[in-house]
Amino acid sequence: MWVYEKKLEYPVRIKNRNPRLAKYIITQYGGPDGELSASLRYLSQRFSMPTEEARATLNDIGTEELAHLEIVGTIVHQLTRGVPADVMEREGLGAYYADHDHAIYPLSAAGTPWTAAYIQSKGDPIADLMEDLAAEQKARATYENLLNMVDDPDVREPLKFLRQREIVHFQRFGEALRIVEEKLAQKKFYIKSPGYLNKKS
Repeated sequence: MWVYEKKLEYPVRIKNRNPRLAKYIITQYGGPDGELSASLRYLSQRFSMPTEEARATLNDIGTEELAHLEIVGTIVHQLTRGVPADVMEREGLGAYYADHDHAIYPLSAAGTPWTAAYIQSKGDPIADLMEDLAAEQKARATYENLLNMVDDPDVREPLKFLRQREIVHFQRFGEALRIVEEKLAQKKFYIKSPGYLNKKS
């Protein structure tokens, strides 16, 4: 059902290694408000949506979040690629290096591995969409916090792109919420079956 183009949604070409920065940016890979959480949340919640528009929105955004996961992973990879073990340790990634070398692994900036407890799929479309709106705002805030720590334009530009996509996703979820609320507010009409269908034979 998906077409995968073998290129990043936004290019990442980082020239200067910076493992300390990678330690913080990885939170958008596997942290509580990161792209992995967003993707799995939306792709799970879509099944409970009562309208085609809401299902499509969750499916499309959940899929795009996988593309964002790829961008964040690429940023972390390029910031740490080839950095010696002693530098990784000095820059606060010693424990990470011991467990994962230079591999990309989903965890938060504090070092907590990703967990399904970060997400919810409630089955109530209003509750789920309200959570999605909050999730996009939290992700936007995290990207803004990261941008406050980044001077390198090679890192800033993809982070700015990702922040902007969170804003767009928030708007799309707001539209989906309106559509779902309208659908749920509609009166249900029932047609009484003809009497002969109710007769016992």
